[in-house]
Amino acid sequence: MHPAIRINSVTKHFGATLALAGIDLEIAQGEFFGLLGPNGAGKTTLISALAGLIRVDSGSLAVMGHDVQSAYRSARRQLGVVPQELVFDPFFTVRETLRMQSGYYGIRNNAAWIDEVIESLDLGDKAAASMRTLSGGMKRRVLVAQALVHRPPVIVLDEPTAGVDVELRQTLWRFIRRLNGEGHTIVLTTHYLEEAESYCGRIAMLKQGRIVALDTTANLLRQFAVHRLRLRLAVGGELPPALRARAVEDAGCWVLSFADFAEVEVMLAQLREARCPISEINIGQPELEEAFLAVMQRDAE
Repeated sequence: MHPAIRINSVTKHFGATLALAGIDLEIAQGEFFGLLGPNGAGKTTLISALAGLIRVDSGSLAVMGHDVQSAYRSARRQLGVVPQELVFDPFFTVRETLRMQSGYYGIRNNAAWIDEVIESLDLGDKAAASMRTLSGGMKRRVLVAQALVHRPPVIVLDEPTAGVDVELRQTLWRFIRRLNGEGHTIVLTTHYLEEAESYCGRIAMLKQGRIVALDTTANLLRQFAVHRLRLRLAVGGELPPALRARAVEDAGCWVLSFADFAEVEVMLAQLREARCPISEINIGQPELEEAFLAVMQRDAE
């Protein structure tokens, strides 16, 4: 079985700027995959190359086994891309826009699927509305619908929830998770790292056109992020010296980092022995943001 996406030794220059520096990446069919990186890391360039919008200097890209350059039409038919920018024709209604998008792929009799996409993205009451009358959030819903109108097996979401409200985010993720459950491959780029942490099984982190980390989300959290014990002491309470030396004060609380839960019992035992009164205690889970920052810092060093 072909991987959903195969990228081999891809490089791309824009003048003197090296945007992609030998990217190698394979994404299996049915994965929910995250592509993360700071601004300028090469994420959008890689997506544009995958969609055939730019030609790479060297290397190859394939979608569902179809080479992006030598079999462009076949590869593009397998791919749906939700871009960052709000690009739309203001002179057509939502339904007309989706019908035209179907026509670009040579798809006839697609009304039932268009209706399903419209309803799934809560666009039903806007189906007959002109695109120019829609809010920014509604326009972004239409972009998602356009990317899905030809039922592509591979869906790329480039910052799909940037600047949108909570309702749209929840609607979008319900639909995307359903599609992933039905076997569609999802590739997500986002600056909302909690989204990547929640939905992506595997993540690649890019920096300056290179992949600097590639692993499952769980392994990245395990390797680079830490747990934290957060304590608020009762009035008059003082941490014992051994804990004070490793604690950080934050908003009236003491925060102690640890890697293994066995350390928690040791710390609590020290608190009991010192008769240190505690008014509040909680354990914070590792976060992908910590792992991301650690990877970027490691690469800089």
